[in-house]
Amino acid sequence: MSDLSVKSTQKTTDLMVVKNLKKYFPVRRGVLQRVCAYVQAVDDVSFTIRKGETFGLVGESGCGKTTIGRTVLRLIDATEGSVFFNDQDVMKLEGDALKKARRDMQIIFQDPYASLDPRVPIGQSVMEGLQIHNIGDKKDRYGMAVDMLKKVGLEEYHARRFPHEFSGGQRQRIGIARALTLKPRFIVCDEPVSALDVSIQSQVLNILKDLQSEFGLTYLFIAHNLGVVEHISDRVGVMYLGKMVELANRDELFRNPLHPYTKALMSAIPIPDPTLKRERTILKGDVPSPLNPPKGCRFHPRCPIAVAQCSEEEPKFLEKGKDHSVACWLA
Repeated sequence: MSDLSVKSTQKTTDLMVVKNLKKYFPVRRGVLQRVCAYVQAVDDVSFTIRKGETFGLVGESGCGKTTIGRTVLRLIDATEGSVFFNDQDVMKLEGDALKKARRDMQIIFQDPYASLDPRVPIGQSVMEGLQIHNIGDKKDRYGMAVDMLKKVGLEEYHARRFPHEFSGGQRQRIGIARALTLKPRFIVCDEPVSALDVSIQSQVLNILKDLQSEFGLTYLFIAHNLGVVEHISDRVGVMYLGKMVELANRDELFRNPLHPYTKALMSAIPIPDPTLKRERTILKGDVPSPLNPPKGCRFHPRCPIAVAQCSEEEPKFLEKGKDHSVACWLA
């Protein structure tokens, strides 16, 4: 990280500070299931999320976006690194302290149906967090659950129905209501609209923005659709093969992308006017395996402007402009 980036981690406006985060998954083989390799899902990623903002995280499938989201919440443990939430190191919390911190950190899953128990009415699913944290009695919990369902556009009678009785968009609203029931400060939105129709996507995004304004929420918004990210995010981080390659304010990133991978992603955004054409950047080859990532810059085997240095030395993640950082020798 640059000196300026390090200084930014000390600002009081930062709700979450992620430093040098790594998550390697072991690969086991043989009768004895010995570890023979590691999948480098997230490799030395650092960034901050400011209070009240929406931090977008974008990249191809398998680049480590969801792993970051689950690791910062301690749903999976990090291999290395630290995550400070509200000045507490989440990685060092245990027992009651971790349980208390989790009231302030929730997640909206990508697949709303898989995240709901098909045998339980959705009212009970929404109340589950309140029961775990011993908030109110049964009547109070039901009232809070119904109130939250109404905030996402559902009605009280929906609380008695089961997940299979709802559409995909309604299930995602239920997932949002469940995440908000404990009134958290920070929510990881793990591709919450990727499985929905375009018309429903806009409704869910508007609900998220309205709730953010009403409750003062901070979002980590994970997506692979740059159009969605542009609509909802304040700052955007771009990931490739476990690494953060670019980070900037939304307007700055879309106006002036510096990394060739970001430029390739931008060139794939559809233009609503059929009379206009955008020059596409077609990346050659496949994404390398995170089991054995390339030496140097991980993007260099597919980069259209790579030079010899790119294959030999890994670029540092440095600030190239005001609040605009990039990891590229040619930026």
